[in-house]
Amino acid sequence: MLESEEEPCLMLIVFETRFFSMFQLLQISHNEASWLAVAIFPGIVVGAVVAKCFAKSCGPRKLILSTALPMLVSWLLIGFSGDKISYFVGRFLGGIGSGISFSTVPMYIGEISEPQIRGFLSSLCPVFVVFGMLFINVLCRLFSISISALIASSIPLINFVTFFWMPESPIWLLSKEESKKAKENLIVLRGQDNGLKEFERLSALNLQSTEEKTEFLQFFKAKENKKALLIALGLRSVQQLCGSTALTFYCQTIFRENDKILSPGSATIIFFCLQAVFSVFSSFIVDIFGRRPLFLVSLSCTTLTLLVLALYTFIKSYTSIDLENISILAPVTLLINVIFLSLGVRNIPLLVMSEIFNPKFKPLALSIATIYYAFLAIIITQFFRITKDAIDLSFPLFCFTGFSLVSLVLYYFFVPETNNKTLEDIQKTLQT
Repeated sequence: MLESEEEPCLMLIVFETRFFSMFQLLQISHNEASWLAVAIFPGIVVGAVVAKCFAKSCGPRKLILSTALPMLVSWLLIGFSGDKISYFVGRFLGGIGSGISFSTVPMYIGEISEPQIRGFLSSLCPVFVVFGMLFINVLCRLFSISISALIASSIPLINFVTFFWMPESPIWLLSKEESKKAKENLIVLRGQDNGLKEFERLSALNLQSTEEKTEFLQFFKAKENKKALLIALGLRSVQQLCGSTALTFYCQTIFRENDKILSPGSATIIFFCLQAVFSVFSSFIVDIFGRRPLFLVSLSCTTLTLLVLALYTFIKSYTSIDLENISILAPVTLLINVIFLSLGVRNIPLLVMSEIFNPKFKPLALSIATIYYAFLAIIITQFFRITKDAIDLSFPLFCFTGFSLVSLVLYYFFVPETNNKTLEDIQKTLQT
């Protein structure tokens, strides 16, 4: 049976007694619960592959609209199924929708937005992911899983109805040689004068799609593409190797072990509220301070908080020092960690990825990065669970600290600033 003391923050839902009873009834073991928590990531891999296969033929707008179906079915299975297989399938389908979104939404925003506001708009992608986590946590504090899932299922429907009226990416239309429609959409997005100027600038670029058979060869032939892909994979690595996903799934475990001040449920709500607030704050300042300074500050402070949390858990587990008087240190440090994580590490990678790739190769590049991110999330989350259970919580925390420190050095030396730069400027920087 599922042991509540060790259960991860499954489906990012705050579990109370009625939820434990349901999962005990379904006989979900601790190991199965950990895999259910990450079941979304194999779906993300499939979604990224789907996005890659259909990005050129369908365009980002149609792909984004298509996410409504797997998302809707996912919530209905989670809310109204009576067996654990349906929970896994529901999570997997939700992952497919997420994989398509992660591969196409940054591309779409990067292609329709002006450089001056591109950072703000692109950084809203992870912001809404955080709001989604907060939303479902609050719902499940108030309602049953069935009612919560029913309410959540309205979100993909609302997205479909509202996004249906958005224009297609002008860059994609130019790649399909639909110049007239591209010009019309640019005028809608930029206004008459700016739209025509932007159309002339984009028309001068070679945006025609490459053949599928030669796309990989052409992509890896250019230095700027290889460099951009290494940066994208590196940024996705930082997000996972600093423990962001693992700590999100297992935040209740840490709060439950230090529940003198706040209940685990209340602390988890605060955890996601802080993520939401500071992710929004980051979106407003990312174009002011730039990507590099904000990311470096975020990662530096994240590394420091991980070190404090690791030292605290190590001393608590392996020494006789009484930490009762400072037991609040662990949950407070975790909350501070998520504040600094939300200021840059959580938001900026997706933003930078939407800016650094040539539009011709962006579907391929973003799909590769999304697949890599999903596999890494599974590995790191399971690594966290296994080492926490087999050794101690301090071990994965020390590992995350070391990874973050190395990432800080690599980011400083190898990732360029993209703030307020056009596609041409960024490509020239990557060529050097």
